[in-house]
Amino acid sequence: MAQTRNQGRRALFLTSAVLAAFSAGVAAAENDAADGEQVVVVGSRPNYGEDDTSSATRTDTPLRDVPQAITVITDDLIEDQAMRSMADVVRYVPGASMGQGEGHRDAPTLRGNSSTADFFVDGVRDDVQYFRDLYNAERVEVLKGPNAMIFGRGGGGGVINRVTAWADWSGGRELALTVGAYEQYRGTLDVGGALSEAAALRFNGMYEQSDSYRDFVELERWGVNPTAAFRLSENTTLRAGYEHFVDERTVDRGVPSQNGRPWDGSRSAFFGNPDESFAEADVGLFTVRVDHAFGPNLRLRNHTLYGDYDKYYRNIHPNSAVNLAGNVALNAYDSSMARQNLFNQTDLIWTTSTGAIEHAILAGLEFGRQDTDNYRMANTPAGSVNVANPTTFAPFVFGAPVQSDNRVILDLGAVYVQDQIRLNDQWQIIAGLRFDRFDLEFDNHLGADFSRVDEMVSPRLGVIYRPIEPLSFYASYSISFLPQSGDQFSSLSLTSSMLDPEEFENIELGLKWDVLPELTLTAAVYQLDRSNTPHMPSPGVTVLTGEQRSKGFELGIAGRVTDAWEIMGGYAYQESEITSATSVPAGRVAPLTPEHTFSLWNMWHATPRFSFGVGVTHQSETFASISNAVTLPEFTRVDAALIYAITDQVEAQLNLENVLDEEYWGTAHNDNNITPGSPTAARLTLRARF
Repeated sequence: MAQTRNQGRRALFLTSAVLAAFSAGVAAAENDAADGEQVVVVGSRPNYGEDDTSSATRTDTPLRDVPQAITVITDDLIEDQAMRSMADVVRYVPGASMGQGEGHRDAPTLRGNSSTADFFVDGVRDDVQYFRDLYNAERVEVLKGPNAMIFGRGGGGGVINRVTAWADWSGGRELALTVGAYEQYRGTLDVGGALSEAAALRFNGMYEQSDSYRDFVELERWGVNPTAAFRLSENTTLRAGYEHFVDERTVDRGVPSQNGRPWDGSRSAFFGNPDESFAEADVGLFTVRVDHAFGPNLRLRNHTLYGDYDKYYRNIHPNSAVNLAGNVALNAYDSSMARQNLFNQTDLIWTTSTGAIEHAILAGLEFGRQDTDNYRMANTPAGSVNVANPTTFAPFVFGAPVQSDNRVILDLGAVYVQDQIRLNDQWQIIAGLRFDRFDLEFDNHLGADFSRVDEMVSPRLGVIYRPIEPLSFYASYSISFLPQSGDQFSSLSLTSSMLDPEEFENIELGLKWDVLPELTLTAAVYQLDRSNTPHMPSPGVTVLTGEQRSKGFELGIAGRVTDAWEIMGGYAYQESEITSATSVPAGRVAPLTPEHTFSLWNMWHATPRFSFGVGVTHQSETFASISNAVTLPEFTRVDAALIYAITDQVEAQLNLENVLDEEYWGTAHNDNNITPGSPTAARLTLRARF
């Protein structure tokens, strides 16, 4: 990993600045108390539940009126659990898991379907392979099942949408410093408020550097996200924001397997060469949003996002199981990618009625261009190591043949229409249709150029029945498509340029029930069929006969049980297997799709100043890859949190991960890149709001 020379000075500066702010916050609290002013104790927490969303339908809709399974991770839950990553988020999302991602990217599996591209930020595609931080997240929404009607191509198993914190007129300032195990130092800042009745500003920032329970593994990352809001008129609001996020880290590919199980040695052992295993991601996102109301029933929204992504990674990693002599083969490669995304979405939302029937009609357009340069060296043998000394620092020259060197330009356009129909107090219907044109030009610097054009129609139909006010049942049907260029469209051949897109078809039944005024229970059963997957029955022959079926049951609960007890949890039962041969025979089970997962987090506010939380996550055994040759054992992990309000504006928070020091392997990238779980680890956060 490339080292930043002034890391220590940055950490010292950050620590000093945050501690100074805490001192100021304490003084401010004391002054407020002396003046008799009312202040809010930081230890009090809003609800873990969320009532509505605009992402699932592009209209402001109560969650119980959306006919699909959605899990919302709120900023309060993110804060109470000290979440930092998408991997932390999905632990509490039924039917979701996070792959290792080769140690340099988020790689979720949703309902048995893995992807690195089904990420969105404020409803706009954010599909580059990198690790996303949560420093500026207002909430994270995981929408399960095909979502092409709203989000476009892909999203077969679902999508993950980050809703970021934007400038508004409410104001507020927060500063936090975290010190944790393995020399973790992290600071975050959130400050904003009104400049006038017509303008507001907000700034979110983050800096972190940390070592790891894994030998020789470290990271440094930072992000800044200023946003502004302007009331141009009584009916028009303009918002603009820019995020610059940089992540530099050791690429950690974990440990190999042995006899069909993860190698049962040291959890800290690094297999490969850490000096030659690093990743650097540099992300810039510029966003402009305009919201205009023509009247009480007609609204126009326009959202433009320009994203500039620069990514490089290289690694020397384990590439075989441990043999009888204790030896493990190593492989090496490096890769770079530069992408510019430009998307524009325009939505016209009209609420009207025809007699007693109410309508919320959405009509929209989306246009985009994605310009990508890819360069990758082919995988090359890099010697071997022995489990007695698995780390090597031997010099290595990355001089393998070039595997890919290309430029890919994607132009896309879409038109969509949706009607949310309220027949009466009991019955609602949502029906939508989207047409996408996907035009891809593949300029191959190593050989022939190719292109493909896909025109895809994505329907969505849902019926909602509400027998009583707090309870609704739903049934839904949806389809998504993925062109054969893949979710990262990084390679194209003569064969794949002529194949029809893969198709994802989902049928789902579910319920959403407010069992208490602030406590919601959700349940869903589904069947998701993936078809048109390529299969080569003989050399040189490719047919689209491959199929995969995922089916299961999901249960979720979120909200406030009593004034002092908040809860978030879920259970999922999943079956996902190849039903018709793809690159593997029928009968294989989808990787990283455990049959049973369970999670439950409880937070008790024992006094106005003291709260404590306990969480349990359980995962049954699962396969590391589609080979089904290596099994990750089942495990149960316990986490805890203690929060104490030192003053009305300053609090201390202690988070304990893996309290019982369970030895487990939570995820993998393949059979010989398996990540051991962390031993017991503690993080202490001081937070000031002023």
